[in-house]
Amino acid sequence: MRPQEQALFPLATVTGTERGQTDRLLAEVARVLSAEGWALAGVVQVNSGRPGRAHCDMDLQVLGRAEVIRISQNLGEESRGCRLDPEGLETAVALVEGTLAERPRLLILNKFGKAEIEGRGFRPLIAAALEQGIPVLMGLKPLNRPGFETFAEGLGQGLPAELDQILDWCRQTAAIEPLTFQ
Repeated sequence: MRPQEQALFPLATVTGTERGQTDRLLAEVARVLSAEGWALAGVVQVNSGRPGRAHCDMDLQVLGRAEVIRISQNLGEESRGCRLDPEGLETAVALVEGTLAERPRLLILNKFGKAEIEGRGFRPLIAAALEQGIPVLMGLKPLNRPGFETFAEGLGQGLPAELDQILDWCRQTAAIEPLTFQ
């Protein structure tokens, strides 16, 4: 292993400091790498504000496919609880699962969230990708960091919320001989 590769892990997270920053960064990473011809799997989140509503709609664009899946529920303007639509999330998971068989160079996920902390959502696909030697890049909110750390067992790497550095990680990690777990 070359010295510059020693600090690279096949699992990385990005935490933006501004509302929606992580979603925009991951979408741009997917756009740039797709334009370079990378086979990608995963989802990026698109948030759409609606006039007269306090909460935005949350959709997942499935990479490499035409599907866009709504993952938010309208619980009313005064709602404070989780607006995630579990059925929408599971639909997106199933669509992404089908693309892993095509051996993409990278799995991009909008975030490691409460569902993943609880063992649901994209968590099984993250493990499957890593077992196949496919690097994983995902968003992570500070609130979910302890759950992620428990899952990753020290094997995850936090990246700065800067496009060039994220792209550098993707290119360097994809160039490393894949690790496979038996």
